[in-house]
Amino acid sequence: MHRKAPGVSQLPIHAVLPDLLAALRAGQSAVLIAPPGAGKTTAVAPALLDDPWCTGQVIVLSPRRVAARAAAERMAELLGEEAGGTVGYVTRLDAKRSAKTRVLVVTEAIFVSTILNDPELQGVSAVLFDEAHERHLDSDLGLALAVEAQGVLREDLRIVVMSATIDGSRFAALLNDAPVVESEGKAHPLSVKWLGARPDVKIEAAMASAIQTAWREEAGDILAFLPGVAQIERTADLLAERLPQALVLPLHGQVEPAGQRAAIRRDPQGRRRVVLATSIAETSLTLDGVSVVVDAGLSRRAEFDKAAGVTRLVTTRASQASAAQRAGRAARQGPGVAYRLWEEAAHAGRAAFDPPEVVTSDLAPLALTLAQWGAGDAAAMAWLDTPPVAAMAAARGALQALGALDLDGRITAHGRAMARLPMEPALAHMLL
Repeated sequence: MHRKAPGVSQLPIHAVLPDLLAALRAGQSAVLIAPPGAGKTTAVAPALLDDPWCTGQVIVLSPRRVAARAAAERMAELLGEEAGGTVGYVTRLDAKRSAKTRVLVVTEAIFVSTILNDPELQGVSAVLFDEAHERHLDSDLGLALAVEAQGVLREDLRIVVMSATIDGSRFAALLNDAPVVESEGKAHPLSVKWLGARPDVKIEAAMASAIQTAWREEAGDILAFLPGVAQIERTADLLAERLPQALVLPLHGQVEPAGQRAAIRRDPQGRRRVVLATSIAETSLTLDGVSVVVDAGLSRRAEFDKAAGVTRLVTTRASQASAAQRAGRAARQGPGVAYRLWEEAAHAGRAAFDPPEVVTSDLAPLALTLAQWGAGDAAAMAWLDTPPVAAMAAARGALQALGALDLDGRITAHGRAMARLPMEPALAHMLL
């Protein structure tokens, strides 16, 4: 029997949990495909705890700090506990765990640091990679390291890759043809309204107008996606004038944990709320009461400028996959509506998926981590997309110039000191 808190409604994921548990009893790995709202983030890890092979801890990787904390708190709540008991979490500058913690939700960077310090992952029975479709560099790296550790040091370690949109067959091949388990999820109806683009109007003004329209035409709380913090703040200022009756709440990485919790949960006083969020609300989180999404159709991501040798934040059009994830937030708990600030005819011209970070990022941090790991040939590891050869060569050259690697590509004492600092290698070198 897998654990499910008393009184908790049956989630779609519960129908396929027996198949997933059977796959993990029979083999080392599995791929779980489940659409938004199926319950994979909070239901899978507790379900593993009672299986005979699961005598240690289950680590769950989450793409963002707010999602990690929210997932842990929700799992603990379903078990009738507080976070830090059976379920805990560790993020940068924030942690709640104890000696009794069996499920530990961590950010991807925390997991990379954990496995570098303990390649055997002693006391860990399973590692779950949630929202793997986002293809963050630390997620791809963490999976490559976990697969190698499983093959060389820990044949008993279970690895589960979970997502709503990934190509399950590609991950299955990476995991030695692991079985793919699929959940159908909920089928709440979702309607999309295309408001069109207005190039002559600033994005904040366009979003404020769209939110006013949604407030007037629909019921339920509203989740609005904007590319960055500055746009969120300016939109909030406009709404304070135009929609004073709304409870407007920001949700991004700089908001304090208490403010993030307030944005995620229904207002205790029953006020209708408007949550202005960056892409951190795109996956993993269920915002209670939200049935309307307003999407600016923009994303902000870090891209490495090879010519200048620096990483810049660039604003781009959100991919079709991102737009689908965002719209799906409106139909997590019932019928929903998504307003999009671009034309339906232009939607097919958007990229199908966001590019994986391994092809857009500065690979110097990756090269330094692989040198710590002792990987002589990065291409020999288990990558969904192998790091580009030219970019890896440039990264190693940059690290050698900083004294982090020797001429044979091995990490130096200076390189190890740099790797201990949570920053880009060049900045770590300057501090040291």
